[in-house]
Amino acid sequence: MSTRSRALAWDPTTAIEALAAADAALWIWTPAEDQIRFTGATRSLGLGPLAPECSGAAFAALAMPQDRALADRLLKPQAEGTEIAVRLRMRGCETCLWRGVWLEDGLRAAGVVALETKFAGVDRDALTGLLDRRTFLVRVSEVLAQPGDYELVAADVDRLRRLNEALGHERADLVLSALGSRLAGAFAEDCAPARIGEDEFAILVPRGATGASERMREALEQPIRVAGFDIYPTVSIGAVAAEGGPEAPDAAELLRRVELAVEQAKLTGRGGAAAYGRGLETDSLSRLALESDLRNAFVRGEIEPFYQPIVNLKTGAVAGFEALVRWRHPQRGLVPPDEFLTLADEMGLMNDLGLLMMNQAARQLAEWLKRHPTAGRLFCSVNLSVGEIERPHLVEDVARIIRETGLPRGALKLEVTEGDIMRDTAHAAEVLTQLREAGASLALDDFGTGFSSLSYLAKLPFDTLKIDRYFVLTMNKDEGSAKIVKSVVNLGRDLSLEVVAEGVENAELAGLLLEASCHYGQGFGYAPALPAQEAEVYLNESLADGSAPIKARSA
Repeated sequence: MSTRSRALAWDPTTAIEALAAADAALWIWTPAEDQIRFTGATRSLGLGPLAPECSGAAFAALAMPQDRALADRLLKPQAEGTEIAVRLRMRGCETCLWRGVWLEDGLRAAGVVALETKFAGVDRDALTGLLDRRTFLVRVSEVLAQPGDYELVAADVDRLRRLNEALGHERADLVLSALGSRLAGAFAEDCAPARIGEDEFAILVPRGATGASERMREALEQPIRVAGFDIYPTVSIGAVAAEGGPEAPDAAELLRRVELAVEQAKLTGRGGAAAYGRGLETDSLSRLALESDLRNAFVRGEIEPFYQPIVNLKTGAVAGFEALVRWRHPQRGLVPPDEFLTLADEMGLMNDLGLLMMNQAARQLAEWLKRHPTAGRLFCSVNLSVGEIERPHLVEDVARIIRETGLPRGALKLEVTEGDIMRDTAHAAEVLTQLREAGASLALDDFGTGFSSLSYLAKLPFDTLKIDRYFVLTMNKDEGSAKIVKSVVNLGRDLSLEVVAEGVENAELAGLLLEASCHYGQGFGYAPALPAQEAEVYLNESLADGSAPIKARSA
């Protein structure tokens, strides 16, 4: 052997140095000995505590909790020649890709592990390691160029925004990462598993592939444990058929169709499914028209508050109103809030909507206070939309509105949900304090539906608790609901907070609340949300009669 040949020869030391330089490691797993051995850059891959060898149980224990099932799958003996490709995140490390093969009649498995970024190119989604949207479209185009029947299936993770609110973005990303791993494990690489949106996944399979939609649902809807919480994901699934060959549809058009099907599936509730059909195009155009109308509604003044009375249970007098948004569409009439609030949220209009509601409600209240001095300390509640507490200039806007309308301190009451507080309690406390100093009063809405607020309630500057309507509606039939209502009222009294009970449907419920020493009642037993003119008539009649009328029983 020449000097040059010897210089280029690979000895074990050189191999180990090369692996370390490449941030990669070799692994060998022998099930009969319950031993997995490592050589190479184990520390940078998060495998330092396991090197040079460990048991299968120790290996699985070091994996992130949501990936332990994948770790177990890697260790499960397979037939000789079976390839291994598993994405795992070990504690204290980024996601790694484990590639290998089973050897010697399935007695051993061996392969290489490296950071996923070493294997994956720029065509991969950074969070999940799946194909990204652009590359998925390229792959679909390549497949559809060949004759054949195919099916594109897409899944949208339900309530991802709720997960972000409850867990924070980093932990919600762990959920998405685990879902990506499961999708990759459930479908072969030639199915092109991809992440095509923040909460959307897709695959392309031959038409007639056994239960592709069901297999996707089964893969994505397995429970995941994150930060001590058991998460039970659900997905809305859409599917569209396509024929490959010269007349194949454009990949982007096919993806548009399947996303229409996903939107249709969402309309049936969580975990829905739908297939693309021509009828969906009409629905989509209707939605597009509704989006355009909603944007124009702000300009044309079609968005307005309706006012639901809030009554002092002890005196029967109208104490205030809650402003609830309504859309008076010129052709459709009154559009129900559940039809346009979600749309407004998706269009990023909720902050604009919140500011509009505060402006209009404050000006209306100021007019009523001038015209009805005998109404006493009338107030008006306005809901802050999800995330609005984090909006820049919120405090300045509230201070300006109170100053321009001349409202007395506390007359404008802002209602905040528990979810808004729990995302960042310290920041929420700071903003709430500033809102209180600006002259607003503060209510914690839907109290009783969560638990975490109890530990923070005494520290936050609320002056009002609102009991969720479910507990009020059922307190005359359900002992548990009655106990919750009484507990909240007692808690409010102990903390010097006023308590408003929503869902007062009749005189019986109002009587039970009065016995529990609840301060205020609100519900259809008194009146639904009314246009401003009708709300003023209701106020006038209540002042003339000395108390607000209430239904004897529910309709």
